[in-house]
Amino acid sequence: MKIKLENVSMRFGDMYAVRDVSLSIAKGEYLTVLGPSGCGKTTLIKVISGIWRPTEGRVIVDGDDVTDIPLEDRDTGYVFQNIALFPNMTIEDNVGYSPRVRDLPQEEVDRISRDYLELVRMFDRAGMFPSELSGGEQQKVAIARALASGSKMLMLDEPLSALDARVRVELRYEIRRLVKKLGITVLHVTHDQEEAMSVSDRIILMRAGGIKEVGTPMDIYRNPKSIFAAYFIGETNLLECTVVGKTKTGRTMVRLRGGRVVRAAKSNYDTGDPTVISVRPENVYTAKDGIKAEIIGVVFMGTYWKIRTIAETSDYIDYNVSSNDEVPDVGDEVYLVFNKRATKVFARPEEGLEEAIKLE
Repeated sequence: MKIKLENVSMRFGDMYAVRDVSLSIAKGEYLTVLGPSGCGKTTLIKVISGIWRPTEGRVIVDGDDVTDIPLEDRDTGYVFQNIALFPNMTIEDNVGYSPRVRDLPQEEVDRISRDYLELVRMFDRAGMFPSELSGGEQQKVAIARALASGSKMLMLDEPLSALDARVRVELRYEIRRLVKKLGITVLHVTHDQEEAMSVSDRIILMRAGGIKEVGTPMDIYRNPKSIFAAYFIGETNLLECTVVGKTKTGRTMVRLRGGRVVRAAKSNYDTGDPTVISVRPENVYTAKDGIKAEIIGVVFMGTYWKIRTIAETSDYIDYNVSSNDEVPDVGDEVYLVFNKRATKVFARPEEGLEEAIKLE
């Protein structure tokens, strides 16, 4: 299914949960809606699926206006955050529920149930009840049931948030494998940036009811168009500064707080412009000379150590050290340099940096 939103808004009283959203989703695309709590993610997916009618705007599916058509009359499967299986039915009967209420012959109902249980690798549990399955297994059955309805569009509303971390990782890859095999259009809502990065063809980043940025996981990580995207997607160091000139190769020279001048990436900003540079921890290195900093925290992350410092500029600057390398101690003095090409230069927000990256 191809989905198009035209100036969609959803208002509750005087408050807009979603405001003036326009968007196109390609047939067979895996699109993730990402953002902090309260940004309008779930409201948007409920409007697209037909659970709620938008206050303003239109929802177009395959060229047809479906704005006034409810969920049950669309080819849409919906998987909720809280696993909603019929507890008194077997797994096979849960998956066959939709074909059965459509009055299909029992032989066809059995075939559909079997096919989708095999697709999610749960056929050997067909005779069990939901209470006899783990959380991850129950969610697989919920997805199979949604697909067995004949859905060409699948809505996943925080489908993994109630599961253990290891199960979430395994199941998110399984979901992507499954829907890509079937060629289904997917809209997946999550607040987990790692989940979004790992399954998506494209990511929609929402904030305060609007779309802040849209792009592939790689683009939105490497080339964010806003300070909020740079801050919310992955981890980054944000340093307030002022442009003091350009190098011969066009790189931006900026003065950090405290007076130190460093080179950053190319930009369109001119001398005197107030800016903010973003540099991710993996692009910060120690050297014999650079920004002087004191280590104030060392955290083991498994494959690497996260090192937090307080720099001479009064900024907190994080960098990473491989778990196989020598790890510094709290209190050590280091000198930090950046990968200039990997920095991003943004205009300093008029409302202030803290306000620009605030999650609520």
